[in-house]
Amino acid sequence: MSADITILARELTPFERLVMDLLCEGKSNAAIAHETSHTEKVVENTVSRTAKTFGIKADGDTNLRVLLALAYRTHYGDKAFERLGIACQHMELASDGKYVCTRHL
Repeated sequence: MSADITILARELTPFERLVMDLLCEGKSNAAIAHETSHTEKVVENTVSRTAKTFGIKADGDTNLRVLLALAYRTHYGDKAFERLGIACQHMELASDGKYVCTRHL
């Protein structure tokens, strides 16, 4: 199955971005709710609303959270990797002798 993912129908709100940052860290809705002092239902609705913003629909063959995390990282970068301490895999040696990320400049 191929998924047609829109890059973004609108910009995300700060709360949607916070929820997505936490989702990209692999946190459950319950963990996100606890960390943001919201209910699980608010988090669930935010994830659903954000998926619609990216044009992602759930079906029996795909995992909405995985596609959403991939779409979010594609649009906003790999901030979740930075927080988890995972090194960027796009580093190259620049002309000044320092390593720079060629993808996230």
